[in-house]
Amino acid sequence: MRILIVEDELRIARAIKRSLETQLFAVDIVATSEDGLSHGYDNDYDLIVLDRMLPGKLTGLDICKKLRADGISTPILMLTALGEVDDRVSGLATGADDYLVKPFSMPELVVRVQVLLRRPKGTVGPVVRVADLEVNAETFETKRGAKLVKLSAREFKLLLYLISNQGTVISKDTIISHAWDEKADIMPNTIEVYIASIRKKIDRAFPDSPALIHTVHGFGYKLGIENV
Repeated sequence: MRILIVEDELRIARAIKRSLETQLFAVDIVATSEDGLSHGYDNDYDLIVLDRMLPGKLTGLDICKKLRADGISTPILMLTALGEVDDRVSGLATGADDYLVKPFSMPELVVRVQVLLRRPKGTVGPVVRVADLEVNAETFETKRGAKLVKLSAREFKLLLYLISNQGTVISKDTIISHAWDEKADIMPNTIEVYIASIRKKIDRAFPDSPALIHTVHGFGYKLGIENV
């Protein structure tokens, strides 16, 4: 999954990026309100970490208001040095989903991000399942039936994205935009290689279980019980 950080304090932004990348998120950073707003309209982002005070004409509150007014429902975690109740209320009232006061601990930020990312999918807890396949977003474990499946970090990230969007056809470009940051130069055939490797480990290694990863020729890939 891909996260946008809108934060002008580079030290803080980089620390957040490092912490989120340890959880296998793809992370982009922008430092101004104008860039934050323009990037916020990008549907490739699964969550926005948004500082309340930013250089430029807009505050984080303004950005949040504009995005929500234009129908952008991407979860927003707002950061601020203002910790009074009225400040938190005003932040949430603009449409932010959660509010974190500086200074904060990185483990707390990571947990809040994980909780927010679960809400739109309607899942409970870190485990996502389809058929006898189970993916745990906190322990990074993948199981098919009772057997652990060993995946690389990138394979795990791609599988988690597919299973979190089970039943939906996902294009190669969409997979790239959600699993790599914007500086990465990834070709579509790279996705084919990763999908082939994941399919070998979770489908072909279990011939008595139904195939779960399906190629929709000309469109992309779909994870689910039924073939397409």
